[in-house]
Amino acid sequence: MTETPMIETYASHAALADAVANAVADAIRVGNAQNMHSTLVATGGRMPGPVYDRLSKLDLEWGRVVVTLSDDRLVPDTHPESNVKLLKDRLLIDEAAVSRFLPLTEDAEDALWAQSPFDAVMLGMGEDGHIAALIPGSPLVPDAMNPDDERWVVSMPAGYGSPPLARISMTFAALLQSRAIFLLIAGEKKREVLEGEGLPVHALLAQDRVPVRVFWSPDI
Repeated sequence: MTETPMIETYASHAALADAVANAVADAIRVGNAQNMHSTLVATGGRMPGPVYDRLSKLDLEWGRVVVTLSDDRLVPDTHPESNVKLLKDRLLIDEAAVSRFLPLTEDAEDALWAQSPFDAVMLGMGEDGHIAALIPGSPLVPDAMNPDDERWVVSMPAGYGSPPLARISMTFAALLQSRAIFLLIAGEKKREVLEGEGLPVHALLAQDRVPVRVFWSPDI
């Protein structure tokens, strides 16, 4: 069984969103102060939207910030399942509109390397224990979960996850090229998943290269 880091518990999605937004904002401020720039690796799904709503309104010297994604579905940017659409609608607006967006593509590895180590990586988790698009059952996941893999970006075939769309993802090795990882989860079922073993999320929690903060709300 994986030894789970301390789980930070919040009574509601709103309280969780406040806490995550503050943590990510602090990481961006430190990056900007120490390195004159910072990088935020964002995520998709339902939970991060309220975090983006809060971040977009903060004065964080966004002109120094590069925003990219941990993963995305291979659909048009206007598709409701697109993580790019989520960012354009809820993060890359207001104060954050001046940030630079770096699309996650197969040829983005050099650009991502130039931005590393990432100042903040936001991740969600599926009920199957996946992080980013590293979905259990996919034949490409074992190699993509190698923490020393030289690849930073992989395309994942359709047929896995929900919805079972083709995806693109940072590898586990790429996610670990960061200063801090923030994992957002909700509901008792997902919390129970954290206490198991053998899934991508357990590898994330077991590694000792990057500190991981787990934010949990009982709301689903």
